[in-house]
Amino acid sequence: MSRFAKWLRPSPDPREAIRPLWHRVVEIAREKEWYRDCGVADTVAGRFDAITLILALVLIRMERDDALADASVRLTELFVDDMDGQLRQGGVGDLIVGKHIGTLMSTLGGRLGAYRAALNEGEEATTAAVARNVTLGDGVDPALVARRARAFAAGLAATPTMRVLTAEIGR
Repeated sequence: MSRFAKWLRPSPDPREAIRPLWHRVVEIAREKEWYRDCGVADTVAGRFDAITLILALVLIRMERDDALADASVRLTELFVDDMDGQLRQGGVGDLIVGKHIGTLMSTLGGRLGAYRAALNEGEEATTAAVARNVTLGDGVDPALVARRARAFAAGLAATPTMRVLTAEIGR
């Protein structure tokens, strides 16, 4: 192959290596137990809240390991790509998508900070963070979601780096 042909060949998307982890985050957030047993509202808002909860917990785990720094950036990029696609599919026009993505990223950043602090402070703080950040059904105790989230985070903390990278989490 000539130099020119190599130069024109598209380089592989570095996000592809982390895509299975993104799919696993979404899969975990869609588990029926979050909705049926824990009371997360089975609505667009509730599903978004579940995804941001699981994604935040995975990103918090990734922060502990320098080897996962690039992967965490790629994972966040996949979140943006997916939300962009969802907005467009929902009929949001090109001119407004960027503003919505900015809002969603701000939301994720806020929740990441809230869950990081809450996990360090304990069960009561996690329950309060869930109450503020997860859309629940009427009369649902946010402690149900908080307990499951803390258990998921504990499992992630014990998961070796390579298993996180290969999306072997939450099993």
